[in-house]
Amino acid sequence: MELSQERYEPLISVCEKNGLADDRREVLEKIARLEREKRFDVDVENDPPTIPLDYAKVDYLGEKTFSKIKTAIANRMGYSYFSKLIKKGHVIIEGVEGAQYLTALRDGAIITCNHFAVYDNFLVYKAVENALPKGRLYKIVREGNYTSLKGLFGFLMRNCNTLPLASDARGSMALMKAVSTLLSRGETVLIYPEQAMWWNYRKPRPFKTGGFIMAQKAGVPVLPVFVTMRDGDTSGADGYPVQKHTVHIMPPVYPDTSLPPKACSEKMRADTFESYRRKYREAYGAELES
Repeated sequence: MELSQERYEPLISVCEKNGLADDRREVLEKIARLEREKRFDVDVENDPPTIPLDYAKVDYLGEKTFSKIKTAIANRMGYSYFSKLIKKGHVIIEGVEGAQYLTALRDGAIITCNHFAVYDNFLVYKAVENALPKGRLYKIVREGNYTSLKGLFGFLMRNCNTLPLASDARGSMALMKAVSTLLSRGETVLIYPEQAMWWNYRKPRPFKTGGFIMAQKAGVPVLPVFVTMRDGDTSGADGYPVQKHTVHIMPPVYPDTSLPPKACSEKMRADTFESYRRKYREAYGAELES
């Protein structure tokens, strides 16, 4: 089943004949509509209502003893869970390119990635784990995913070195302060500049500036990671072809200290997106529409 790079409607039609799960069909239809409307930062999943974050109760830096214990357990559980999915062929990493650029992580960095699946952060982790100077990958996560999800995924979302992005100003300031501290310590922080997750969406979407402001203020590079996909030979339980992923690590983007702060962060955002545009064209043989 071949994906249309221009629109999702042909895919939806084919999937209906192949028994695509109803919730996945609804998501694809919503993606198609939002793409036409150029509303690229809107959530498409039917997630539970967001419970507001009480940022004062969040141990962003994981300094409390109980936080350290939960983090150790969550990281072990998450690694085991997603490793089993890879072993069983439910998640496929076909290749990793650009490992030579991982030296950018030596003294603190922000990694950016396109957001297309609940497991994409694990694809990034597997690609960079041996180059993480502190052995940890911090991940900025959506407020609702941190507060509202239950069960295993809820536990992982709250404890796998995750940094919740609050919807109010004071919570956002607390996050910014935590990220600044982590970067000054030489840690690595993963952000999704597209903001919303669009399931199996192959195109890079417009970037928010927040992560690039963090990088500029901390004086650290942004390491762009773009994950490309192609249909595998098997289908998952949702009736959709299991995707084969290639993780592309691209040249780091460094702050231009000759520019004023706002211009510097904007240039980092633009340069990072341009690297995604080039890689998309190279991988899929198509130009990215503006």
